[in-house]
Amino acid sequence: MSISVLVLTLNEEVNIRGCLESVSWCDDVVVLDSFSDDSTVDVARELGVRVVQRKFDNYANQRNYGLNEVSYRHSWVLMLDADERVPAELRGEMLTAVSQAEDSVAMFSVRRKDHLFGRWIRGASGYPTWFGRLARIGRVSVKRPINEEYHADGLVVHLTSHLHHYPFNKGFAAWFAKHDKYSTLEAALRADKGAGRWLLRDLISRDAGARRRGLKACAYNLPARPIIMFVALYFLRGGILEGRAGLTFSLLRAWYEYMIDCKFRELKRRERGLPV
Repeated sequence: MSISVLVLTLNEEVNIRGCLESVSWCDDVVVLDSFSDDSTVDVARELGVRVVQRKFDNYANQRNYGLNEVSYRHSWVLMLDADERVPAELRGEMLTAVSQAEDSVAMFSVRRKDHLFGRWIRGASGYPTWFGRLARIGRVSVKRPINEEYHADGLVVHLTSHLHHYPFNKGFAAWFAKHDKYSTLEAALRADKGAGRWLLRDLISRDAGARRRGLKACAYNLPARPIIMFVALYFLRGGILEGRAGLTFSLLRAWYEYMIDCKFRELKRRERGLPV
């Protein structure tokens, strides 16, 4: 049994070659492109992979389209972002895992190693966080339009090996632009009547995804949340030991949370007809 690969792209000419070369072992790679206007599609076709295009609306819908509307040779599909790489140890573990997976297993989740300034920023990135990425076709759905949640019809098993993630490959300007959009979407979700509610059972759940959702919802209710984020990442999680990379990433994460808070307050004031 083997694995198909799905890569989501939008103007990823800086990243796409490295991503696709890291999965050159796969005989069924699909790039789901959101009508890039750079050389992303040209590079993908040069490397011999299939290209499907769909206009982007949100991340959950894009991934669900890739899971449900694209045909694959294999019954398992690995979902990647263009700034991620699959090292040899993860490839081997995944191939073994799917070949031995019982019918009850619907998804495998992995951790990522985030890189900045040539090093793995373990502490400042908040490692470890689990991401559902290797899905059995027809058994996984994606919810939440930003910072997606993966819901599996069956068991979720953790893999030992890591994805490698290079979120700053396109430069800091691109990172700021992307997180400006992310923060707008997160603020809108928070302003929704159901957002920000948390349940104790989520915080103590054995499911890593449920715990993450619970912690995130709980954190939205904390005062001075961006400052708490910085202190947690830089001092408590060890970002202070990671030099300039640790300080930079901790500050950027705190700034992202502050953007969410500012945009949330803007939305609530506009709802009451007040000036920003």
